[in-house]
Amino acid sequence: MNLKNFPLDYVKTIGIVNNGLNGRGFTSPYDSAVSKDGRIFVLNRCDPGRRVAIRVGILNLDEEYLGEFGYGYGKGEGQMRLPVAMAFDSRDRLHITDELNHRITIYDTSGAVQGQWGEHGEREGQLNGPAGIAIDGDDNAYVVDQHNHCVQKFSADGSFLLGWGGPGQDIGQFNMPWGITLDSQGQVYVADWRNDRVQKFTPEGEFVASYGESGDGEGQFSRPSSVAVDPEGYMYVADWGNERVQILAPDGGFTVGLRGQATLSKWAKEFLAVNPDESETRLESNLVPELPPHLSTPHDISAQTEPYFWSPVSVKLDGDGRIYVTESARHRLQIYRKG
Repeated sequence: MNLKNFPLDYVKTIGIVNNGLNGRGFTSPYDSAVSKDGRIFVLNRCDPGRRVAIRVGILNLDEEYLGEFGYGYGKGEGQMRLPVAMAFDSRDRLHITDELNHRITIYDTSGAVQGQWGEHGEREGQLNGPAGIAIDGDDNAYVVDQHNHCVQKFSADGSFLLGWGGPGQDIGQFNMPWGITLDSQGQVYVADWRNDRVQKFTPEGEFVASYGESGDGEGQFSRPSSVAVDPEGYMYVADWGNERVQILAPDGGFTVGLRGQATLSKWAKEFLAVNPDESETRLESNLVPELPPHLSTPHDISAQTEPYFWSPVSVKLDGDGRIYVTESARHRLQIYRKG
C-alpha cells in the first residue's frame, strides 16, 4: 500500500457479525448508501440459513444503530430474495435491486415501500439478474442486467428508455457485469465482472474507454464488483477476486492499492467488554500471522489476516470525500477519506 502520493486516510471500521435475525450488526452485507442527512444504510443480504433476516440496517458515522427495515424473504411487496445494490434518488428514496426477484423495490428512509418495478425476461425493458444501480439527476435509473449482459436505463417510474451491451469481450460488450456508477458529468462506469475490466460510456451508451485486464498486478483485476468515481475523476474499484480496492487516475493509470487496515469497531469493543472469555481468546490469537507458502492466494491471505479486506464487494462515496468499502465475508465497513 502506498499512500504517499495520494491524500487518503483511514477513518474507522464499523461492524460486527450479527448471529441473530435483527439488531445491531451485519450479516453478509453487500452494499451501503448514504442519505442526504448523513445516515448510512447497509444492505444485509444474509446467508441461506438466515435469509428470513434480509434487511437494511440504518446507522451513523458515530456507530449509533438507528434501526432497520425488512419484509422477510420472498416475492411479496417489499420482500427480497437476493438483494445486490442500492442507490438514492433526488427525493432520498432508496432503490434496491434483487437479482432473484428480477426487480427494483423503492423505499423511503423509514423503510416504507414506495413502489417496485421489473419483469423477468430477455427483451428490452426486462431483467435477468439485476445487480448494480445508479441514478442520475433526473431520477433515471441505470441498471446492470448481469445475465442479459447489458445496461438498461429506466425512467423514475420504471419505463424502459434505452439499453446497450450484449455478451462478449469486445468493447461495449459485457460478461456478467455487476457494478455501476455515474460521474459528475453523467458518464457511466460499469464493473465488467467476468471480463476483469471497467468500461466507461456516455449516458446514451456510447463507448468511451476501457480500464484494466485480468491479473493481480497494478491496474489489473480479478472479478471487479463495484466502481465509484470522485469529483476529480479518480476511480475506486472493488477488486473482489484480488481482495483489494484499487484507485485509478482519471486516465485509468494505477494510483493506489488498498488491502485494508481495519481496527476494532465500537460495536466490537463493547461486545468484548462484556464477554471476557471472547476477549481473552482474541488476545491469544495471531490475527496477522506469517502464512505458510501454500496459503498464498489473495483469498487465503485475507481470510487469515483480520485487518485486510475479505470479499470487498462494494465501494461507495459520500459528499464529504469518505469512501465506504463493504466486506461481505467480515460483516463490516472500512471507511477512508480523501484529503
